[in-house]
Order: sequence, then structure tokens, then C-alpha cells
Amino acid sequence: MKITPRYLHGILSMPPSKSISHRAIICAALSQGTSRVENLVLSEDIKASIAAMIQFGAKIELDYNPISNRYTANIWGIKEAVDRPLTIDCRESGSTARFLIPFFQLTKSKVTFVGAEGLMKRPFGPYLRLFESQKLQYQSHSGALPITVSGSWQPGEYELVGNVSSQFITGLLFVLPLLEGDSQIRIKPPFESVDYVKLTISCLKKFGIDIIWKDDLTLWINGHQSYHASDYWVEGDYSQAAFWLVANSIGSHIVIEGLNTASEQGDKRIIEIIEQVTKQSESEGYLEIDVSQCPDLVPIIAVLCTVKPGLFKITGAERVRIKESNRLLAIASELNKLGALITETEDGLEIVGNRQLTGGMVEAWQDHRIAMALAIAATCANDVVTILGKDSVNKSYPEFWKDYHALGGVISGE
Repeated sequence: MKITPRYLHGILSMPPSKSISHRAIICAALSQGTSRVENLVLSEDIKASIAAMIQFGAKIELDYNPISNRYTANIWGIKEAVDRPLTIDCRESGSTARFLIPFFQLTKSKVTFVGAEGLMKRPFGPYLRLFESQKLQYQSHSGALPITVSGSWQPGEYELVGNVSSQFITGLLFVLPLLEGDSQIRIKPPFESVDYVKLTISCLKKFGIDIIWKDDLTLWINGHQSYHASDYWVEGDYSQAAFWLVANSIGSHIVIEGLNTASEQGDKRIIEIIEQVTKQSESEGYLEIDVSQCPDLVPIIAVLCTVKPGLFKITGAERVRIKESNRLLAIASELNKLGALITETEDGLEIVGNRQLTGGMVEAWQDHRIAMALAIAATCANDVVTILGKDSVNKSYPEFWKDYHALGGVISGE
């Protein structure tokens, strides 16, 4: 995608939260009866979760509204366990894989989880350790996908590390309420991305499942629970809004609609981060930005810090090295090509701000968030920016380039 620098102007309705969409679709598929999940965008990740829940036995029909350019999923919940071997293709979706691996519980046979090349590089050790402690039959390729597993979870105590991915915790929260006895999950600190777990618990409650916080690191799950059909409207996505909010802070004027100001989404933190960075000056030394609770914001925060005056340290970001790309290396490398001054550290980035970005050719590293962050950086560059790998945005935000153009962005690409 070739981008001629220009600030963006206009009104934009935010796409629905991808994180909430996954959760609502899964909860509806586990429910008895018929649910409607409204305001969906069919990104590649959401397609992966829909296809997987159909394989597990749910019936899902999609209605398209051409006026809103959104879908409604009519979902009839799983009625009986599948009694044949399944192969679940998670494509490139880490959420789909980590949420659904525990769902072998819903079948009477073995389930194999596979994915695209990038996903096969991401770690699944926390589940494998649980399989061993529960004496489940499984096979894995060097601790990663493909993973084949069969058997049944047993109620009791589960222990998970809190600094790899909260998605493992969410995966267990979906299935443990269905067991015949009570369970609890103990989380070994540090507990990162806790807001995503809170988001899961909120969605579960909407579908009739109660999870109890015993303390900050312990979740109690009563057994013998059942999911109840419900209608669910998916709110706007702060993870995607972050790109446009940062664009506004560096010169654009976009009116952003569809965000819930009372949202529980962790990436809502971008609002206070923008305020902190904007108030910073070089004379105050380094401003530390802890992203342990909002790691997906790293690429766009790096753009923000690059063009704002001041010295910045992004910390708590070590695990973003195992996302769709090594995001610390990726965003530092590509922004530096455009004139940034970013140094990768053990757990984040050090950034010297107030940099005038130049034009040039950069790469998206097959990562949707890198591509979108670079597109926002291009709005204030002094020459044309060419991004290789523009289609990576389809993973989460397939309408990104359409929205960018509608806001006055001057773009061209095959």
C-alpha cells in the first residue's frame, strides 16, 4: 500500500470488539436455545471461531445488513457431543486456538487443533502442563500446534502462569462450569492482561455462567452450571480505535462513534496513555508506560511516542515478541526506517521522541497491528510511505483501508 502523507478527517463508526465477538459467539454456541449476536465484522479471526463452533456441533447462520455493513449471527447451541474425530483449523487466530483447545471436553473422540504457520510458532505450554497433570492423552509438535487431545477435564484445582497469555485462563473458564464438580484457577503472578479475564467473566454472566473472584489471583468456578441463550450486541473495539485516537493526537481530526465510555476493555487505557505522552517533555526524563495490561497497544504507542516530544520507555511488553510477529523488533525496525529513534530493551522499547518521519518502504511483518500502526505513522511523514503486506489487516480489521480512504487518506495498492 502506497500512502501519500495527509492528515485524516471525518466521522468513523468503530468496528465491533474482536475480543468480545469471539467470546459472545462461543458462549452462544454453548447455550441451550437460540441466541443472536449482533454487530459483527467477519474478520479472518472471527471466521475461524465461527467455523470451529460449527464443527463442535453448533448451528450458525449469518445475516448481513448492507446499511451498517455488519452481520448478525443466529446461533443454535450445541445439543449433543460430537462422536467422531475433529480437526479444528484455527487459521491465524491465537484467540480461537487458546479459547477452544479445552473444548475437547465436548466431544466423544479426539480433537486435533491446527493453524497457519505463524500460529504454529506460538506457545501452548500452559495447556500441555495441564494435560500432563490431568493424565490426558495428547500429542504436540514441540509444545506447539498441531495439538491432538482427548479425554475429560476433572473438577479441582488448576494452576496457570499469569504472564504468558490470559487466553489460557479464558479457555478454562468456558468449560470448567460444565463439569460435575467445583473447580478453582490459581494464577501465578505477575497476572497480566487481567482486563481480558474480566471481559470473559462479564460475557459469561450474560449467558448465565457465574465466576467468583476469591482474591486477585484465584477464581472459583461452581460446577453443574449451564449456558442460557441470550441476545448480545457487540460494542465498538478500543483496540482498533487506538489507531484513530493516536491519529487525532498527531494531527488528524476524526469523530469516532460506537465506543462504550463505560467499557471493560483493557485497551481503553489508550486514552490515558495519550494524555500522559502529550503532557511529557524532554526535560522531565523518561516517561515509563507499563503495557502489561494492554500489550496489543505497543505498536501504536510506539508511533505516538516517536512523534511527540519527550523520552519514553515502554515496559512490561516482553510477551509481545510471541504475537503474530515479534512486535518489539518489528515496530522498532520499521519506524527506525522512517526516521524514528527506537531501541529494543529486554521488556520493551526506549524511544526518543519529537522525530520528523521520512518516507520510504516498510514491511508489515504479516502482522495486522504493525500494518495499521505504520499507516497512522504515514499521516505525518514528509514523503510517500509504502507498506509491504497490506492485506495483513484482514486478520482483525478487514475494512481498515476502506475506512482510511474514506477519511481522506491518499492510498494506492494492488
